[in-house]
Amino acid sequence: MQTDRLFQILYLLLGGRQVTARELAERFEVSPRTIYRDIDLLSAAGVPVYGDRGRGGGLRLLPGFVLDRTALTRQQQDDILFALQSLKQTGAQDEQGTLQALAALFQREPEDWIDVDFSRWGSGPVDRDKFQLLKTGILSHRVVSFRYFSSGGGQSRRRVQPVRLCFKNSAWYLQAFCLSRQGYRCFKVGRMRDVQLCEEEFPPRRDVPADMDAAFQQSFALTEVTLLFSPQLAFRVYDEFPEKEITARPDGSLLVRTRYPQDDWTVGYLLGFGPGLQVLGPAPLRAALADAAKKIAKRYAKRDNMTH
Repeated sequence: MQTDRLFQILYLLLGGRQVTARELAERFEVSPRTIYRDIDLLSAAGVPVYGDRGRGGGLRLLPGFVLDRTALTRQQQDDILFALQSLKQTGAQDEQGTLQALAALFQREPEDWIDVDFSRWGSGPVDRDKFQLLKTGILSHRVVSFRYFSSGGGQSRRRVQPVRLCFKNSAWYLQAFCLSRQGYRCFKVGRMRDVQLCEEEFPPRRDVPADMDAAFQQSFALTEVTLLFSPQLAFRVYDEFPEKEITARPDGSLLVRTRYPQDDWTVGYLLGFGPGLQVLGPAPLRAALADAAKKIAKRYAKRDNMTH
């Protein structure tokens, strides 16, 4: 723990920042005395840390100090290079130069170990541009605005303070503080249109929910749902549900117990499985599905009659 803290302090100082012992103590949740002991250890290791006393003072590195690659183990060097390699795949072009510079410093050739494409099939640069804009909003702490199409069929203009991009349940979500709702919400990135980066900045938020599931449940009222799928739909079941929710039955059918909001989106999503799905519960969801199926059948029956 102390070693990790020493490296984090060193990386902060390498950025050219001047910080006080109190700021570091609050950041790492230790006492200022512990921070001063850490600084003594860094100094003993040859890191030229000095402090300015008085108002406006703080801790900083001597100008011109460069981190020797030997200060990092091979595993730590790999962790840094691999992290930058994965970040580069998000379309973050600036990280390519950083990756090459650190690879040269470490005298290592970065492995091309990951290939991630954030776009949907056929969407090309549209999705990549959207992710780049959202990434800029998150890292520069700038408000983002967009039109959002909710699962209930509504459409609204939202202004949010973006804090995190999350991949969940085969889809990308933006976790953000919604200024109109005054609370954290999860927005499905695919439903966001006309995304714009505003000039308005906001201070880094310290109250971000760590658990996305909890944030999702705050946005939607989820209900326990029991589903029975035919063996022919196994490929979709294993694509779209976590294994812990799936129970294979002797006849090859698959029983799924999961949670969904009871709304029009859930009805439409479940209808997409066709006759190979039987909803066992809850009863209100079964009734909503039956009603929707009847309306669909009636609509096509009317069209058939019009053609004769």
